[in-house]
Amino acid sequence: MKQNETIFTEIILVGFTTDPKINAALFVLFFIVYIVTFTGNVLIIILIIINAHLHKPMYFFLCVLSILDLCYSTTVLPKLLSDLFSTKRIISLFSCTTQIYVILLVEGSECQLLVVMAYDRYIAICRPLHYPILMRWGNCYKLVALVFILSFMLCTVPSLMSPITICSNQMNHFMCELLAFLKLSCEDISSSEMQIFSFSFITLLLPLLLILLSYASILFALLKIRSARRSKAFSTCTSHLSVVALYFGTAMLMYFGPSSMYSTDQEKYSSIFYVIISPMLNPLIYTLNNKEVKDAIQKVQAKITQ
Repeated sequence: MKQNETIFTEIILVGFTTDPKINAALFVLFFIVYIVTFTGNVLIIILIIINAHLHKPMYFFLCVLSILDLCYSTTVLPKLLSDLFSTKRIISLFSCTTQIYVILLVEGSECQLLVVMAYDRYIAICRPLHYPILMRWGNCYKLVALVFILSFMLCTVPSLMSPITICSNQMNHFMCELLAFLKLSCEDISSSEMQIFSFSFITLLLPLLLILLSYASILFALLKIRSARRSKAFSTCTSHLSVVALYFGTAMLMYFGPSSMYSTDQEKYSSIFYVIISPMLNPLIYTLNNKEVKDAIQKVQAKITQ
């Protein structure tokens, strides 16, 4: 270690602004977002657990998606809310790196889970006679386990194997995010950027390609059936497609953006969509577009009002 090198144990998060009025408005906004996110995802999980007719692979995967969204928002939002009223937005280096690893694990898991959900719809629509065999519960559990294992190996392990020595402890972000954390490095980060780009190709582009191929096959199959059945079958896919577009669009904008973007506010604001907004919208999208989920909510409401 160099003689004049400083060892940092804390990271200072710049956040959004130091204006108290703006921070108060942001607190109200993000607090509402967190309440809606928490309530919506917990409601989805409870509905799927207590309603026997929702005990299907599609809703099992939706339940796992809601758990991941809860992990996303709970990892970031409580700390963000406390920082909005704090003059010293400090997080320990250990907590900061832990937040990075958790976010990477959840990111990778969500990308791969969306592939599994597209595969489920492909089997249900294109190979309905094989669905009970291919998507039996044992296979569903194995697919979810594979999602977490692959995510850990592809997203978390590479970061654990490449520790970063930092020369600054002020991060232009509201959370500990890998690309922003890289900017604190003492060394040339071009090799790290290339590594991130390579793994982003595997964890973002390949899953998106598999999802698009699944839906291309689904669309081809739907064109061969009657319009009434076609509408009913495709209605189960629209929610998933909306979530895919929202999540992959914002994540790819950040991880495949130009290197100069990493030190700007643009990257910070892009993170809001896939870390904060997306977990809030996912349960709303599935609730509004899914008849079975809406029916389950109405039954629960009817029991409560009796």
